[in-house]
Amino acid sequence: MQHLEEVKNILSDVLSLGDRKKSLNEDSVLLGDLPELDSMAVVNVITALEDHFGISIDDDEISAGTFETLGTLSRFVEQKLSE
Repeated sequence: MQHLEEVKNILSDVLSLGDRKKSLNEDSVLLGDLPELDSMAVVNVITALEDHFGISIDDDEISAGTFETLGTLSRFVEQKLSE
């Protein structure tokens, strides 16, 4: 996954994870494990991903599965970049 580190950095910046960023890997569960990741934070993460990668994400493209793990979120971004 070529964009995993970039997605991890964006997630960490938006959620202000600090040193906890170091423990995140592809299999890290996001929804339910990161208390900072509430509905408003999801919107902020999506906006940050759009800005950073120059992509457009429609509401109907996002599901809980998209934010299940860092890996699923990274794969979603890579899919959007290939469109």
